[in-house]
Parts: sequence; structure tokens; C-alpha cells
Amino acid sequence: MQELMTGLLWVAAGSAAGGAMRFLVSGLVARSVGETFPWGTMVVNVTGSLAIGALAAAADGGIVAHRPAVWLLAVTGFLGSFTTVSSFSLQTLALMREGETLRAGGNIALTLALCLAAASLGFLATRAGLS
Repeated sequence: MQELMTGLLWVAAGSAAGGAMRFLVSGLVARSVGETFPWGTMVVNVTGSLAIGALAAAADGGIVAHRPAVWLLAVTGFLGSFTTVSSFSLQTLALMREGETLRAGGNIALTLALCLAAASLGFLATRAGLS
């Protein structure tokens, strides 16, 4: 039971920091480039994908494998709260409801392609750096 509570505290701490960071980053991006397209959400999702790819390679290389608290804090907590599928879904739905089907499709295609590319880049770059 103590291990579960300790894990829960690591996730909660990471979630608090990740959610605050998402609020700051997505808001900064939205204020900088405008809010007609959900660029802020895309930026947090792409950078979060880059980070999870890097952390997965670090875990694969044994760097964080022996420290489950690091994974709970950084991946489950921080990145789980920093990235947002729910905002992406709601903003895409809003674009569709406003008749902006091309922008909605672009949001879906760009988010998927960029997030997968970022996770791959993070994984491969970290693995190359570890060898």
C-alpha cells in the first residue's frame, strides 16, 4: 500500500507541474500566433511526444529503468498532464462545427504526423546519444 501511495504522489507532483506548464506554453503560443487554429495545443502535444520518445529511449537504455519514480513523475504525471488529447479533440470538433472542415482535417493530420515524427526523433536521437 505504501508503494501505491508513493507512486500516486509522484504522479500527482508531475501532473501539477505538467498541467501548469501546458497552461503557460499553450497560452504563450496562442497569444503569439493567434487562436484561429489550435497551435498552442499542437505545440504541447508535439514537444511532449518528443520528450516521451527521448525518455522511452533512456528507459530502453537502462537509464531510468531502475528508477520507477522517474517514470511516474516525468511520463505518467508531467507528460500525461502536459499533453492533451481532450483539448485536441474539442478544438478539432469546434473547427468542424464552425464549418472549418479543412482546418479540422489539417489539425488531425498535422498533429498525428508531427507527434509520431517527434516521438521517433526523440527516441532515435536519444538512443544515438547513448551509444
